Amino acid sequence: GGIGTVPVGRVETGVIKPGMVVTFAPANITTEVKSVEMHHEALLEASPGDNVGFNVKNVSVKELRRGYVCGDSKNNPPKGAADFTAQVIVLNHPGQISNGYTPVLDCHTAHIACKFSEIKEKCDRRTGKTTEDAPKSIKSGDAAIVILVP
Repeated sequence: GGIGTVPVGRVETGVIKPGMVVTFAPANITTEVKSVEMHHEALLEASPGDNVGFNVKNVSVKELRRGYVCGDSKNNPPKGAADFTAQVIVLNHPGQISNGYTPVLDCHTAHIACKFSEIKEKCDRRTGKTTEDAPKSIKSGDAAIVILVP
C-alpha cells in the first residue's frame, strides 16, 4: 500500500501545489500533484527555497531519477537539452582537454557525463574577454566557452 511515489526537491522558481499537472524532464513524464508536504506537514502551496516532498499519481519510483527537473505542464514545461553552452574554468587537470573529452559533470544533484563537442573560445578569467577563438585545447588555469552535449 503506502501513499504512492513522493519525489523530493527544492522549489527553484514559481510554486507547486496540489492539483497542478507537472512534467518531469528529461523523461517527459506528466502527472498530477496529489499533495505537497514539508517537514511532514501538508502545504497548500510551496514557494522558492522550500524543500518539499510531493505525492504524484501513477508514476513509479523506477521511472524517476535523481536530478530530473519537474515543472508546470501548462507553463513552459521543462525539457532535456540536446546541448548547452557553458563557461568553464579548468582548475586542476592533468594534460590538455580537447573536443571529444567526456567528463562527468555535477549539476545540482545529478551526475552526468557530458562531451566537450566544441571549444568555442578561450577567455581571460578576470575580464571574460576572448583571448583565442576556437582553440585546439585548454589546460589547467584556462577559462573557456564550450558547447557540452549530455
